[in-house]
Amino acid sequence: MDETPDDAIIQRQLQTNAEEPAVEVAKIVAELEGTAADQLGPTYVQIDHMLDHLFSNPPAPEAQVEVTFTYEGYRITVSQSGRAQFVKV
Repeated sequence: MDETPDDAIIQRQLQTNAEEPAVEVAKIVAELEGTAADQLGPTYVQIDHMLDHLFSNPPAPEAQVEVTFTYEGYRITVSQSGRAQFVKV
């Protein structure tokens, strides 16, 4: 089983009150790749409105819900608290 070194995991905090959290994810990936966000593919293909729903009507904190998906070569995990992890795949 492959293990990811801790330094390969990039941590970011998303704004849970942002209108379009998926756009924020795209901007972070663009920053990590050194490119403009508009040069990346649309996030809705991978996650549609999952992050919008995760933040707009969040489950109880005890649920500890996370959404994990792959986008532009990164495995991304976002928790209902807005904590996001990006791992290059």
